[in-house]
Amino acid sequence: MNAERPPVPVAVLDACDQEPIHLAGSIQPGGFLLAVDEADGRVVQASENAGDCLGRALSAVLGATPGELFGAETEARVRELSRDARFARGATFVGRWARGGSGDERVFALLGHRHAGRLILEGERLCAGEAAAPVEAHEQIEVLLGQMETPRTVDELLAFAARELRGLTGFDRVLVYRFDADWHGRVVAEDRNDALPSYLDLHFPASDIPRQARELYRLNRLRLIADASYEPVPIRAAPGRAEAPLDLSLATLRSVSPVHREYMRNMGTGASFSISLMRDGELWGLVSCHNAAPRRVPFAVRAACALFTQALSLQLAVREQAEGLAQRMRLQAILTPVVAGLARHERLLEGIDAVREHLLRLVGADGAAVIEDDRVASYGCAPDERRVRELARWLDSRGEEELLATHQLAAEFPEAAGYAAEVSGLLALSISPRRRSRVIWFRREVVETVTWGGDPAKPLAADAAGPARLHPRKSFERWRELLRGRARPWSAAEIETAREFRVAVVDIVLRGAERLAQLSEELSRTNRELENFSYTVSHDLRAPFRHIRGYAELLKSDKGHLLDAEGLQFLEYVLEGSRHAGRLVDNILAFSRMGRAALVFTTVALDELVPEAIRFLKADPGTRRIEWVVGPLPKVEGDQSMLLRVVHNLLENAVKFTGPRELARIEVWAEETPTEHVVHVRDNGVGFDPRYKDKLFGMFQRLHDWEEFSGAGIGLASVRRVVARHGGRVWADGRPDGGATFSFSLPKTPSPSHPLYA
Repeated sequence: MNAERPPVPVAVLDACDQEPIHLAGSIQPGGFLLAVDEADGRVVQASENAGDCLGRALSAVLGATPGELFGAETEARVRELSRDARFARGATFVGRWARGGSGDERVFALLGHRHAGRLILEGERLCAGEAAAPVEAHEQIEVLLGQMETPRTVDELLAFAARELRGLTGFDRVLVYRFDADWHGRVVAEDRNDALPSYLDLHFPASDIPRQARELYRLNRLRLIADASYEPVPIRAAPGRAEAPLDLSLATLRSVSPVHREYMRNMGTGASFSISLMRDGELWGLVSCHNAAPRRVPFAVRAACALFTQALSLQLAVREQAEGLAQRMRLQAILTPVVAGLARHERLLEGIDAVREHLLRLVGADGAAVIEDDRVASYGCAPDERRVRELARWLDSRGEEELLATHQLAAEFPEAAGYAAEVSGLLALSISPRRRSRVIWFRREVVETVTWGGDPAKPLAADAAGPARLHPRKSFERWRELLRGRARPWSAAEIETAREFRVAVVDIVLRGAERLAQLSEELSRTNRELENFSYTVSHDLRAPFRHIRGYAELLKSDKGHLLDAEGLQFLEYVLEGSRHAGRLVDNILAFSRMGRAALVFTTVALDELVPEAIRFLKADPGTRRIEWVVGPLPKVEGDQSMLLRVVHNLLENAVKFTGPRELARIEVWAEETPTEHVVHVRDNGVGFDPRYKDKLFGMFQRLHDWEEFSGAGIGLASVRRVVARHGGRVWADGRPDGGATFSFSLPKTPSPSHPLYA
């Protein structure tokens, strides 16, 4: 553990955050820059090396038109592009320009953009062999975009991106760097050779990329520094003209801060190339490419990298949205019975007490407190009443704030530091200021060890040119810090669910349940219509499939002798397909009936139900050797026929997936909790990859090939639906070739769910 660091003065941090790096006043060498006045079309500012690059005196460049410098065709192209909206968003390829003579031919790629009343033209010197770069880059990017569509987890997608971008750029190390809510960054993917050390999973403080630098990354998605030791080329104005500093926010060749170049040299990086990853117009992270030696990246390759990372940003957004939607759906399934429970009570505390089992699960909290008038009720891991009232007074002092979410409570309310281990996260709702009603959720402290890329505190030292300034650290060795006083952050889905909960409380508890009852009726009607549609469609499909199978069988029996072997094989495919489709329709019908049928609750003896299901399975002819191990099973409350289907489907599933075993072993046993009966079915079969266990209970979801294990992919979905209608839950554990355990719970106090949510 490292000693506590002295704080850096706020004024110094503010100065760092306000450094006008977009007004650098200079460019990187390797090209030239011209600023053309849109009003008169003449060059009013130019980089000091522009004359040398263009083969004329700098004084002859200043005041000239693009046509005089590059020809009428280029000037027409610039005029055309200047009217294009893309010209205002960043560097656009204008064309190539060659300066010849005396065996010293120089070829430049001309790039242009419009910004702050100026047309900015930049010329990048092209090296030999770069003429083919656009074609090669285009071909590569087409292949990569196709590969990106292959389903991957977020981590796999980022690792793929790091690997392929290193292949495109040829850099020694490519990092994918993600920002957190406080703008600290973490390296979440990496690909490298041995020239530079690994930074994977290292954290970097927000001060490494200060606010104004992040804003430039947002505006200008590409940033190349071909040589960290370059000498900046100053920008000069035309004689006699008083020009404001040129805004280079969108310029490709903009010079970077001396502090940043010092940072690169301290890191052992001779060149860097950064590409912004965006999400909803905001900076999500960076792809940061590093090379030990100086290295250029041609514009065509940079453009290909930009296209690739745009696609990557979209893929990340889709995956994160899918994850957020899945979490929203899980929380909505909890919110529904909570809202229904609240609707039956007029007072907040009474309603909350009735749904207390779901209250913490609603937002993933460890504890909660409810305040109504002068009464306080606590649930789970919550502070004592004195501290809850203290928190309520602090929340009142913040004004009419409907919702507050923080995962570092002590940072906002220092008095909470004394009980940070118990409460570090807080999500508070104001229900009714007049009645002083609040709901507050709590999360415990999560002590975390963060590994930084070097000591994140930057040294403060005197600068020969002025007052003390921050200097980048010289060491990037792993530096570990223990972070306390923090809880797991509240997700957007959890916060949105809390908002919906507040709306429900206000509408139901304080304003009556009329609107919700109407909504429930509409949802029920919609559900019945969907059920009827599903039932009708699947029912009406049975006859066509029977006809297909019947006529195919007639064709085989009456005309089969006229067909050759290949024709008979095709006919067999038709028969097998129609049989499979018929079974699938039957299964869909059965699944639909489960949602339509009313539940008839009785006391069900599972110790009688399970043997009955086993006898049915044994009646199926075969030579399988199966060892059945059945432990004591309880009596539960539920619909007997529906629960028999659950047990049968789980046991049939176990029999099917132990098929490759010489001796199959299937165990059934139960456990009891204060509120539930839990039943387990374990087998020694082929198992499954635990990464995909959440897919098992979805309709038509299969983790094994149909040819290997037949089935329609509806059995486990049926199990989930029946158990959910009983107010229970289902889950599974397993590993490849290591067997599987399927479990379901039934509440001791029946609370059948509405079929809409089952």
